[in-house]
Amino acid sequence: MWQDARALNATASGLMALVVLACIASGVWWVSQRPMFSLRTVRVDSMYDIELKRVSELTLRNGVVGKIKGNFFTANLEQVRTAFESVPWVRRATVRREWPDQLIVSVEEHEPLGTWGEDGRLLSVKGDVFTANLAEAEDDHPLPEFTGPDGSEKEVLARFAELRAWFAPIKLVPAALSLSSRYAWTVKLDNGMQVALGREQDNTTLRTRVQRLVGIYPQLESRVQGGIDTIDMRYANGLALAAAGLAVPRDGTKPVKAVVKKTTSTTNKTSKH
Repeated sequence: MWQDARALNATASGLMALVVLACIASGVWWVSQRPMFSLRTVRVDSMYDIELKRVSELTLRNGVVGKIKGNFFTANLEQVRTAFESVPWVRRATVRREWPDQLIVSVEEHEPLGTWGEDGRLLSVKGDVFTANLAEAEDDHPLPEFTGPDGSEKEVLARFAELRAWFAPIKLVPAALSLSSRYAWTVKLDNGMQVALGREQDNTTLRTRVQRLVGIYPQLESRVQGGIDTIDMRYANGLALAAAGLAVPRDGTKPVKAVVKKTTSTTNKTSKH
């Protein structure tokens, strides 16, 4: 009988505990639904104290606030974060609650480096491909153009930075960079010249080819009036170039001379050095 009484007391205590927990939960739910905990403010800050250039707090609030469901306690912060990150130009967002009726949203903005592919997407300085208004991206200056296989964005970004440094001695800047499906590199410079660099045989291939071009470029430039259209650096011991202002002499033993480009008609000539 003593054991039965103990069992009955334990059962009663367990039931009482469940009732108490249910009452507490019910009370918490009732309190959480009070009007004082309705979301009254959604504050948008810039992450890392970097000024937002292409999205404003008003734009973000107007585009997202209507999608937020619940109050201070019940709002799903993950859903709020996703809603903010769906806004063009927003790279990343974090959301936290601030007592008793605020959400604080910190936003990191995409910083465009150039365009990516043929469909109007953009490539950020961190190697992210995103979609936004291209006119807003080019408000300061025209953007470089990048193309490459899916998943090669960060590789193209890294190679672009190297090419900028490698071409700096001759004061030329890459304006477009392409990585083909066969992983061959082609760079177009800001003077309009296109340079075929080919595939990488090892981690020094491209740098060696660019340095060879940089070393001979002043001589080529002085001999070719009107500019060089294309240069192919894939040769082991030379290069090939095409230019409207280049005349190839019939006597191959004589040096190549520059000619003045005619306005009536032009004929591209190709020479290998």
